[in-house]
Amino acid sequence: MNKINELERPDQILLEEMVRPLLIWYQKNKRDLPWRRDKDPYHIWVSEIMLQQTRVEAVKPYYARFLKTLPTICDLADAPEDMLLKLWEGLGYYNRIRNMQKAAQQVMADYDGAFPETFEEVLSLTGIGNYTAGAICSISFEIRKPAVDGNVLRVISRLLEQDEDIMKQSVRKKMEEALEKVIPQGEAGDFNQALIELGAIVCVPNGLPLCDACPVCQICRARAHGTQMQLPVKKKAKARKIEERTVLIFKDGETIAIKKRPAKGLLAGLYEYPNVEGHLLEKEVVEYSKTLGLSSLRVRKLESAKHIFSHIEWHMIGYEIRVDELEKNCSEKMIFAKKQELEDIYPLPSAFEAYKKYRLE
Repeated sequence: MNKINELERPDQILLEEMVRPLLIWYQKNKRDLPWRRDKDPYHIWVSEIMLQQTRVEAVKPYYARFLKTLPTICDLADAPEDMLLKLWEGLGYYNRIRNMQKAAQQVMADYDGAFPETFEEVLSLTGIGNYTAGAICSISFEIRKPAVDGNVLRVISRLLEQDEDIMKQSVRKKMEEALEKVIPQGEAGDFNQALIELGAIVCVPNGLPLCDACPVCQICRARAHGTQMQLPVKKKAKARKIEERTVLIFKDGETIAIKKRPAKGLLAGLYEYPNVEGHLLEKEVVEYSKTLGLSSLRVRKLESAKHIFSHIEWHMIGYEIRVDELEKNCSEKMIFAKKQELEDIYPLPSAFEAYKKYRLE
């Protein structure tokens, strides 16, 4: 039987043949990552939530700091919100850490502080979906459940040369069901991590996949037919709404003005530099300052910046406004923070990353 005919065998047969070479490859090539050094479900949970839409190298210091500050589920359940948000500062998607705290409180109330050990119980925790539950249960407890993320969707789409839209929940579910049938007993955690690792470092999302380094290249239909770059099929998201904003950094010699955002909506409960809709001219900034009771001693225009949310893009310009006795004169309800307090206490989202450096001057 020639190679092409071999690849025409049923999908499930190819998935079964993938298992052993994939696991052998993983044992030889897996990266040494902090969250792979034990199987504590709390540690796995923290890492999986942090790794969603964030690069591995960027997560490492967050992971270490988080577990040093909150070493147990009990600590997470009891932590003040501002502390949680400060620990999460820069990771984005702040509802994730709020949901983690709710889940930790569920664990304390319903399981006496011990992380549940069945897939159904883990899935019932706030903020945990099929992927995260599968990752925790397979890695920590060797439960034979798949963990299908974007890496896995890409790998399997190419392996089986499937051209269905991976953004559809029905496609993900079908893939989960197919993979669950081939997860090896006693190696569920390694199997899921191997698939994810393959997608992260070999069957990569941007640019040509490194097919020559792939342990399953001989049974990959996309490689045989040269369709790697056409897969996976992913329907384009709707265009994001553009919002123009002007960021205002009010300073006196000692303090910087910040505001707390509303408890609901975008960046809920986080702190921000005062900002207004539209792009203001310098003279408009001076006039706006006066409405706050602030007399500008010096105004300096800062660089432009852009921040992308899921459905919105902020296109920002900024101004640094030196004023006299900020706290005494400002009529707006704001927080007047020392520079070190901004570093240590108040969580500012990464949307303002381009302007954070001006708090240190």
